[in-house]
Amino acid sequence: MAEPKPHRRKSVHHSLGGGLVADVLLWKNWCGGIVVLVSATALWLLFERVGYNVPLPPLPDLKISEQSSVNAADTLQVWINHALSIAHDIAIERNWVLFVQITSGLWVISYIGSVLNVLTLIYIVVLLSLSVPLLYDKYQDQINDKLHTMHGIIQTQYKRFNIPIPLNKEKKME
Repeated sequence: MAEPKPHRRKSVHHSLGGGLVADVLLWKNWCGGIVVLVSATALWLLFERVGYNVPLPPLPDLKISEQSSVNAADTLQVWINHALSIAHDIAIERNWVLFVQITSGLWVISYIGSVLNVLTLIYIVVLLSLSVPLLYDKYQDQINDKLHTMHGIIQTQYKRFNIPIPLNKEKKME
């Protein structure tokens, strides 16, 4: 029996780009981390709790160039074709796994949207971005062991329900 390969510890600092942003997110640059945390907290308190709202100035006549419109239409066409491809897979090919995944994802997004507003959600993302990389860097081995165990359990469930495991997420667009 072959022994499993030992986990190679990856540098979180390197994974985050290794620059100033990585230093701030991993609290190696304490001053930057404190500035981001205090700024985000002050802005959240100011706009969310105190209710500080300044009326916006009147907008001038806004015009969009024809090239910008064409680029936006092309991008929108790609997105719509992808959505129609997914709808085809669900409706015609009766891909119930994809249907459940999309339904669950939309339900989670709807639930989060009903509980939180955008400003609170941004504040939570800032707090998580300042805490999760630091915790992962500190407890990387234990977290990787738990994720490896969870991956094995999920693989077993996929095999149990006879669900094909997707290997390549790219799909040919027709």
